[in-house]
Amino acid sequence: MKLVMKFGGSSVADAESIKHVAKIIANYAEKNRIIVVVSALKDVTNQLIASSEKARSGNRKAVKELIRNLRGRHLTTTREAIENSAARKKMEKTINKRVRELDRALTGIIYLGELTPKSKDYVLSFGEQLSAPIVWGALRSLGLKAQHFTGKEAGIVTDSNFGEAMPLLDLTKKQVKAKLNPLLAKGVIPVVTGFIAATQDGTTTTIGRGGSDYTATIVAASINADEVWIWTDVDGLMTTDPKIIPKAKRIPEVSFAEAIEMAVLGAKSMHPRALEPIMEADIPVRIRNTFNLENPGTLIIKEQKIKPGDIVKALNIVKDVAMITVGGAGMMGTPGTAAKVFDALGRNGINILMISQSVSETNISLIIKRSQLKKAVAALETALLGKGIVREITAEGDVCIIAAVGAGMKGTPGVAAKIFDAVARRGVNIRMIAQGSSELNISFVVKEAQSLEAAQALHEEFKLS
Repeated sequence: MKLVMKFGGSSVADAESIKHVAKIIANYAEKNRIIVVVSALKDVTNQLIASSEKARSGNRKAVKELIRNLRGRHLTTTREAIENSAARKKMEKTINKRVRELDRALTGIIYLGELTPKSKDYVLSFGEQLSAPIVWGALRSLGLKAQHFTGKEAGIVTDSNFGEAMPLLDLTKKQVKAKLNPLLAKGVIPVVTGFIAATQDGTTTTIGRGGSDYTATIVAASINADEVWIWTDVDGLMTTDPKIIPKAKRIPEVSFAEAIEMAVLGAKSMHPRALEPIMEADIPVRIRNTFNLENPGTLIIKEQKIKPGDIVKALNIVKDVAMITVGGAGMMGTPGTAAKVFDALGRNGINILMISQSVSETNISLIIKRSQLKKAVAALETALLGKGIVREITAEGDVCIIAAVGAGMKGTPGVAAKIFDAVARRGVNIRMIAQGSSELNISFVVKEAQSLEAAQALHEEFKLS
């Protein structure tokens, strides 16, 4: 088989984890052609974000301390993870060279006192630039032929929307295929950085936090892989967050459509856009636990397989959100009111997670990220109040979204009734409801203090334990 294996930050957290990852790759490389995609070492991307912010504020001492810590951690990991002395010495030089480049970038930000999206992408790219060579060295220590690349070097091309760059898929597929397929034919294992790409003129971009999943599926679509394996620290997609409901269990199989709903709602293990490149090519994805090799994980496939009685597959609890309600009798029958609401938020960079409007047209309720609540209310008040249409704008910062996901809900009468009845029996009041025409997802809003009760009620009602 032709496999793309992506290893997240928890899988490459330290030297022992990297050696373990190398053994997993070596085991499967005996009978398969493998491309490896790796994230930064655990927490390194967060440290790079912190260092860039310190640099913008001119805190030279803090930046130098972060640089020293990153260099020390990666050199220690290199020496412990790479047993081949030649490979180890080569990687030590590579680590030192790349840390010097990072230091120069942060020094430039200190002098300018400015952190642009472009320069931030460049700084954040160093996490994967430092981890991929170490994984390469660990593979070389096991006698495997390997070669490491940045996403840019592998041929992944994006637009210039720094921080959330969109791949130019046609050009990317052509370049990645030309670069990596000849190596696979020679038995070489390409080790590619996740998260990193470049514009057509070679400027470094990133494709969003958690983007290593996305890189893996882009590569898979480019080389027409048989499967993508996402290695992480959980056993697969779960019926809900096991930290909230300990009886949550692994879901053996979901469809692409169900997985996208779950990923968008924050289910651990998937980047929301990661399935897009492989859906048309129908390349399955497996989510597996790096530290529990006996567990088969979750298989994500194109076909929606619905078993009798299998209505809801998973529950997602989305916290850190807020609800805004825009109301007024003047909204009734007035064309363009909703457009003005969305335009005011869009111009201020505020994404709407959920929308509900009554047929009376006298109010619109929206869910946004809680961190953007003050900014959103200010934008709406400036754009809408005092113009004879909107009378009031109210906000609630203590709410939570509960979302029920499952292909079995489509065309099944009474699903919403069962959901709302189960929640009502627990004394939970629902503040807002939304369901798309796909019928794969019913989402509703409750007070955050009641979110656990609501989730437990549905987990029991649909026998997900």
